[in-house]
Amino acid sequence: MSAQNSALKMIQDYVSPQEREVFEVPAPPPEHPALREYPSRLFVETTTRCNLKCRMCVKQTEGNCIAEGDMAPETFAALEPALPHTETLVLNGIGEPLLHRGLENFIRRAKELMPHGSWVGFQSNALLLHEARALSLAEAGVDRICLSMDGVNPDTFREIREGGEVADLERALLALEKAKSATGSALRVGIEFVVMRENARELPDVLRWAAAKGVSFAIVSHLLPYESEHMGSVAFDANSDEAVEFFKPWQERARREGLDLRRYFKILVKYLRARTAEEQKIVDLVQAMKDEARKRDIFIHWDNLLARDEGWIEELGAIFAEAQAVADEAGLELQLPAIMPRSERNCEFVDNGSAFISWDGGVHNCYFLWHRFSCYSSNSKKYVQPKVFGNVAEQGIKEIWNSTEFRSYRTQVLGKDYPICSNCNLVPCEYLYTENFEQDCYANTVACGDCYWCMGLYRCLQ
Repeated sequence: MSAQNSALKMIQDYVSPQEREVFEVPAPPPEHPALREYPSRLFVETTTRCNLKCRMCVKQTEGNCIAEGDMAPETFAALEPALPHTETLVLNGIGEPLLHRGLENFIRRAKELMPHGSWVGFQSNALLLHEARALSLAEAGVDRICLSMDGVNPDTFREIREGGEVADLERALLALEKAKSATGSALRVGIEFVVMRENARELPDVLRWAAAKGVSFAIVSHLLPYESEHMGSVAFDANSDEAVEFFKPWQERARREGLDLRRYFKILVKYLRARTAEEQKIVDLVQAMKDEARKRDIFIHWDNLLARDEGWIEELGAIFAEAQAVADEAGLELQLPAIMPRSERNCEFVDNGSAFISWDGGVHNCYFLWHRFSCYSSNSKKYVQPKVFGNVAEQGIKEIWNSTEFRSYRTQVLGKDYPICSNCNLVPCEYLYTENFEQDCYANTVACGDCYWCMGLYRCLQ
């Protein structure tokens, strides 16, 4: 360290904030949100009950272990020590928040305790968002409400959200607009769109419709399939961006040489006859690719890469580009997911200092490890066990957040040193696809190797 930097460090350590301002001494960098004394973001599950039976919801899957219940006022009160340090409070989990009779009380109390510039919000299916409820929410001080909208075509909407109608959204948006006008509220209203192959082409029209109704933001997320029959609805490319970029020049070389790489696996199983010269060229080219990928330490799932649906991925890219153009023209804040998994990963939950609180008081680290369920990842059934670090009925939120186990977990995630499981040729492996996860092939105890949130595919209100 230079003498100048050493002196500056000493000044930063000993002068007061007021003296720093007078002498223009730069303040030391803030501590990382994941390592602060309290969580910066709280995701609080007010209820696990719901008034819809959406076909893509985890609650509709056979054998899910999600108990139904509502958060007690005492459980929410146990979070109050954290609220003066909380920048974001999202009041939803698996269920429909509007089914909780005390939702406005939670919002009101949080607004009393949270710092200036923070916000409180939740996501809803809008069925219970009539004029009286919209008014009570606005009066309580809610800052953001995000409504689920997966299609503008009534038939599409009905098919995806069984029991819901586009007209319900229109009524709810009108009720919210009246409530804002009556109270002078700065409430921001948005929509969430779960993109699937069946509804992807409706996205630009959904955004046009929503913007015309006064919506100010939209969140688009890919589908997490909970049943095997839902895998065909997945819209994203299973191959990582790094794998696709690596593959492109090899694919172009194969085209120049008139070789169809998709024949590779059929050629390999032809044991009873000699390969033709063309077949041997395909085998040699793929082997050269494998050698190069191994040398560069690039994760590649060869089956997925050679069977890549380029036509659909190009179309989805065009749909997203049109959606962004619609949003730009309408002044709509749009969050789009990646089209393929990102190799450069980051966990927004941990990076932003998030804690997830179940309706019964359990404290967790992320959406994915919030509940016990099964889903399909990399075309394989995956069993997910919740990661619980304590319960606010038994310990304070500060003690749980700063426990050795929870802090160590967040530190491991910040290291981002885990495999890209979805692009590994050994998937599904015994490490990640057992009923009880213990570690991955890197010996990490964080189950992040096949998490699509950190790869940019799944988005949510946060």
